[in-house]
Amino acid sequence: LKKVDGAADVVAERVQNGYYLDINIKRGIAARYGVNVRDLQDIIETAIGGQNLGIVIEGRMRFPIRMRYQKDYRDNVEELKSLIVPVALSNPMAAQTSSSSMGGGMNNGTGGMSSSMGSLNQSSIIPQVSNTQNIFSLTSVNQNAITYLPLAELADINLVTGPPMISSENGMLRSIVFMNTRGRDMGNVMVDAKEIIENELKLPSGYSYTWSGQYESKVRAQQTIQIIMPVVFLIIFVLLFFTLKDYLEAGVVMLSVPFALIGGMYMIYILGYNFSVAVWVGFIALYGVAVETGVVMVVYLHEALDKRLRAFHKGERGHITKDDIYEATVEGSVLRLRPKLMTVGTSMVGLIPIMWATGTGSDVMKPLTAPLIGGLLTSAVHVLVVTPILFAMMKERALKKGKLEISKMADWMKEGE
Repeated sequence: LKKVDGAADVVAERVQNGYYLDINIKRGIAARYGVNVRDLQDIIETAIGGQNLGIVIEGRMRFPIRMRYQKDYRDNVEELKSLIVPVALSNPMAAQTSSSSMGGGMNNGTGGMSSSMGSLNQSSIIPQVSNTQNIFSLTSVNQNAITYLPLAELADINLVTGPPMISSENGMLRSIVFMNTRGRDMGNVMVDAKEIIENELKLPSGYSYTWSGQYESKVRAQQTIQIIMPVVFLIIFVLLFFTLKDYLEAGVVMLSVPFALIGGMYMIYILGYNFSVAVWVGFIALYGVAVETGVVMVVYLHEALDKRLRAFHKGERGHITKDDIYEATVEGSVLRLRPKLMTVGTSMVGLIPIMWATGTGSDVMKPLTAPLIGGLLTSAVHVLVVTPILFAMMKERALKKGKLEISKMADWMKEGE
C-alpha cells in the first residue's frame, strides 16, 4: 500500500507483549492429595483477584468489602508459589506427608501403637511400610485434622508473555492496517490500492480482508445519493408541473439545473476540491435555489403576457402578435432583473466568507459552499437570458397553433402569497 500514489501513514496494527500469570494445576497430584480442582481455583482467585465478603452501608453509599492478598504478595511469583492450600489428613497421601514430618515415631516398631488404638472411633489407621524393616506400622490420624501445602506443590506457576488483547470481529481474529490519503481524492487512491492488493496479496485459506473506515462510509453515502438524486429531480419536476400546469414550461424551468451544475463543476475544478458527500449536498441545495429563481422568472413573464391577453379579451386592444409576446417577455425579464441580481448578491455575501473559514467544520462547509457559489452565477445567466428566450419561443408556437391562452398560474401564485 505504501507504493500507492496518495497513500500516507500506512502502518499495521502493533501487537505489544503483555505479561500473564500462568497457573497450571497438577491434576494428578491434586487428586492424590484429595484436593478438589474447583476449591483450589477458588483459593487462587481469592488470593489474587479477591472475594467479596459483604457490603458496608453508610447512608445512601454502598462500599463492598473485598479480601485478597496484599499487592507485594500478588505481584511476586515466589510469594504466590508459597500460597498455602489446606489438605485434609484423612487422605492417605496427606497423612504420609504429615507423618513423615513427625520424626522417628513411625519407624519404632509398634511402640507407639497403643496410644492410638484407644480411640479408633475418631481416628484412621493408615498402614505404612517401614523404610528400614520389612514390617508394617500403623499410624493413627485424626479425621478432622488438616495440614497445609504450598501452591507450588499442586500447580506450576510461571510468568509468560502474550498479546495484551485479542481483536476479533464476528467471531474471527482481526488485524488492522491503517492508511490515510494525502494529495489525491480517496476514490482514486482506493482504486489503485484495490488493484495492488488483488494482484500482489495472496491470502491463505481462511483469511479475508475488507475496506473500512471513511471509505466504507463514503461508499454507503454514494449508494444513498444515487437513490436520493433521482428522487430529488422527480419531486422538483412534479412540483413544477403542479405550479405551472404545463410540462413544457416545467421542463424549461428544469433546464436551470444543468446550467447551475456547470457553474458548480467549474468552481469545484478551480478550487481543486474532490467529489465528496459534502459536495453533492451542496449541489442538491443549488438545484433547489436555481429552480426557485426560474419559477419566479416564469411567473413574471406570465404576468406581463396575461395582462395583454386580458386586454384583448376585454376588447381594449387588437389581436396578440409576436411583437406583443416579445414586449411582454422583455417587460417581465426587466422586472425580474433587479430582484435576481439582489438574490445572487446577497447569497454571495453570505457564502463567500465561508471559503476563508478555518475553524471547526470548515473542511466540510467549504466543499458544500463551492458548488453553490459557482452554480448561482451560471444559473443567474440562464434565468435572465435563456429562460425568457425559451418562454418567448413556446408562446410564439402556441400563438401559431391558436392555443395562446391566459395562464392562471400568476393569479394562483398571488393567492398563495
